Amino acid sequence: MTGVAGATQYDGIGEAYEGFKALPLARYPERGGFLGMLGDVRGASVLDLACGTGFYTRQVRRLGAADVLGVDVSTEMVTVARAIEERAPLGVRYAVADAARLPAFDRPFDAATAVYLLNYARDAAEMTRMCRAAHRALRPGGAFHVLTQAPGFRFDGPPTAKYGFRYEAVGHGPIGPRARITALLDPPVSFVTHYPRREVYEEALAAAGFGEVTWVPMSVPEEGLRAFGAEFWADFLANPPVAMLRCRA
Repeated sequence: MTGVAGATQYDGIGEAYEGFKALPLARYPERGGFLGMLGDVRGASVLDLACGTGFYTRQVRRLGAADVLGVDVSTEMVTVARAIEERAPLGVRYAVADAARLPAFDRPFDAATAVYLLNYARDAAEMTRMCRAAHRALRPGGAFHVLTQAPGFRFDGPPTAKYGFRYEAVGHGPIGPRARITALLDPPVSFVTHYPRREVYEEALAAAGFGEVTWVPMSVPEEGLRAFGAEFWADFLANPPVAMLRCRA
């Protein structure tokens, strides 16, 4: 999923991004955890920020959401998302837009999602703009669900290649470490992002007007345990590279 700082990187990935979701980390703890955090969205209107090729946009629609709009700053990613919708229509809409500068919508949404958006903020001010834009798009009390790079991830921890991704520290930015993440596809695909500090996330959300900010622990769904066994996931659970949080407008 892409924010403005990641748009150029993702323009070159296009439909290859769909392959990320078959890798063990994305297929089980990421997907299962995030969709579980969403809860019951039947009949709801949902805004999917940094939708990429629409993977989670489609998942939300399949969960019963009545109106789903996916937004991404990458024209290439939205083009792929629309092509997938044309091949297998679900009634999902897409738009090209910067998540930090969203257009005015006809009506507020019941919920918003952001998978790998906030970590692409170039600094705390841009993350705050992203959060404010999400807040403006929601009805009072609407939920904001976030999946992002985990604060405190130890880059010198056990190898992560068995989960389908490699994480390498490549410096430090204004909001936290910078990392090169490589999806171990054939051929591999790499991109660079931030690992923002916990307080950067929390302060940006608070400044935007969000309350009830809750960090949701990562877990492995039963299907992931059946596929690989509990021991396989031990390193992931001890040092998860991704994190989830939810809050209220």
